[in-house]
Amino acid sequence: MGMGEMNVMSLIEIDSKLNEIQDFDLLLERILFEARKVVHADAGSIYIKEAIEDAMGEKVEKLAIKYSQNDTTEKELPPGQKPIYSFFTVPITDKTISGYCALTQRLVNVPDAYNLPARVPYSFGKHFDQISGYKTTSILAIPLKTAEGRLLGVIQVINAKDKSGAIIPFSSDDEALISHFANNATMAFQKAQIMRTMILRMIKMAELRDPKETGTHVNRVAGYAVEIYDRWATRRGLSQDDRDKYKDNLRIASMLHDAGKVAISDTILKKPARFTPEEYVIMQNHTLHGSALFDDPQSPLDILARDIAFTHHENWDGTGYPGWVDPSLGTPLRMGEGNKPLGKKGEEIPLAGRIVSLADVFDALCSKRVYKEPWTEEDVLMEIRKLSGTKFDPELVEVFFEILANIKQIQERYPEAVA
Repeated sequence: MGMGEMNVMSLIEIDSKLNEIQDFDLLLERILFEARKVVHADAGSIYIKEAIEDAMGEKVEKLAIKYSQNDTTEKELPPGQKPIYSFFTVPITDKTISGYCALTQRLVNVPDAYNLPARVPYSFGKHFDQISGYKTTSILAIPLKTAEGRLLGVIQVINAKDKSGAIIPFSSDDEALISHFANNATMAFQKAQIMRTMILRMIKMAELRDPKETGTHVNRVAGYAVEIYDRWATRRGLSQDDRDKYKDNLRIASMLHDAGKVAISDTILKKPARFTPEEYVIMQNHTLHGSALFDDPQSPLDILARDIAFTHHENWDGTGYPGWVDPSLGTPLRMGEGNKPLGKKGEEIPLAGRIVSLADVFDALCSKRVYKEPWTEEDVLMEIRKLSGTKFDPELVEVFFEILANIKQIQERYPEAVA
């Protein structure tokens, strides 16, 4: 696609869409998608510069792959499924195409990855092509960098296609388009990065109170929640635009599901054993404290965060908590047996609360706690199935098992830190 075909209004529209996205991960995925669309690329990956700990325990800056997309391989999958890819890091050196792009902070245009000029310092790793059976030919790598020249990451798009679908080299027009796109995407990137950093700082504060509430835990729970919702919404035939807006808010709101724990006593939060019945009742109040943080909602994000904080411990069969209570006062609105508030059940529980309930319990069972070792994968999955229709929404459990490969991929992306 040339400059004449991709008019200025189209680029402005893309810029506007990117700036509407608040969540960092969803923005990265969208940046890659739009970058590929701009230059008619069949596949691509987006890398972010991160400080990675090496074998000696020292921090080394590398490129970490965050998302990979491939239209050809995705067409071979059942409808709604996403390709599964491995997470890896790339040194910022001149030995690889993406590393060279990051090192020089300059665009790299490779017409044929299998026939590189002798003068270039980098080589093309054919390993992934051999594993996937996909042939990489043309590559265009562009650095994502701030106006001050600080490197944020690299977009690498693969296999430009002409109107007939034939693979061709990326043109000079493509270079101009992707450069303009990258400059504007960087601004949206920085804004979303600030939002993510602020949320993780809030989580870090909670972690000082509750060692279980880690950045990797909330990132996993949020990742699971988005994948579960996306498949559920696909089943229901929701529009892509509606799904994207909901996912953007859901990921951020899910990360704040246990924010109310900051109001719980350290004696309870840091207890290295299971709670007594009395302590457990006090602990349940974190749902009220969490919803109180959003009791004056200013946006759809606030409403979703409030609903999740308040209802992610409700059970499908009505046996969860806090039930039908006034979130600001904690006083019962409907009474059940044993002089306790009546629990919310079924679709009385907001969808987001039902989703995060499943995501949170799954992650807790898979994780080590002071009072337990992580369960085996087989036992965890058996427990999730067993709780379908009692603790969890049966449809969401079906969805969960449909996307289990994506769930495992999120576990790989956000592994628990080794103590």
